[in-house]
Amino acid sequence: MTSPRVTVQQAWDELAQGNERFIEGRLLHPQQNAARRSELAGSQAPNAAFLGCSDSRVAAEILFDCGLGDLFVVRNIGQIANQNTTATMEFAVSELGVAVIVVLAHGSCGAVAAAINQTTASPSEVTPAIKHELEEIQPAVQQEWFATQQVSPYVDPDLIDADAVGRRHLDETINALMRKSRVISDAVAAGNLGIVGCQYRLADGRVSPVTAVGRVEVTH
Repeated sequence: MTSPRVTVQQAWDELAQGNERFIEGRLLHPQQNAARRSELAGSQAPNAAFLGCSDSRVAAEILFDCGLGDLFVVRNIGQIANQNTTATMEFAVSELGVAVIVVLAHGSCGAVAAAINQTTASPSEVTPAIKHELEEIQPAVQQEWFATQQVSPYVDPDLIDADAVGRRHLDETINALMRKSRVISDAVAAGNLGIVGCQYRLADGRVSPVTAVGRVEVTH
């Protein structure tokens, strides 16, 4: 097990500062030169890992103004904590010594919209592989739907808050990482790892913390 090089709070604060620079348009583009490239040729030591959606508008290194070797990133549709994702985050913790995992949902998420569609009375046809992944998001759709006390078991896309669904799914992704991985849950318990769940607003570029696990303070 590789020990973190910084505290959980230090790792998160650096990311939060990078996002502020992104919002304000004063990017530093750190660690993106030839010297840094050569420095990393033999090894890597990121302090943070990122689990986000594959959406082309949600690129982690840009949102947090990071450079080469700063973030260990995995992305899939709807930031789902499947077996591959969990293993990747375990590797980040156990082998690379990251101090924080950021799980990032975002507004106008196509995967959330597709999961909502799959819970309607007449869902669109999707491939088996896509259907399998969307099934991981559908519980959040159903939770949000029934929380509004709708009578019909079938969701009406016009009557459900997709961003609220995204936040519910965000919580479940974090819970799934903790539930599926003893490595991750033990690191959190030991104070060596924090997990911060955030939602990204496309319009203004802000990454807003929604929930945090471990020894980390965030500004909601």
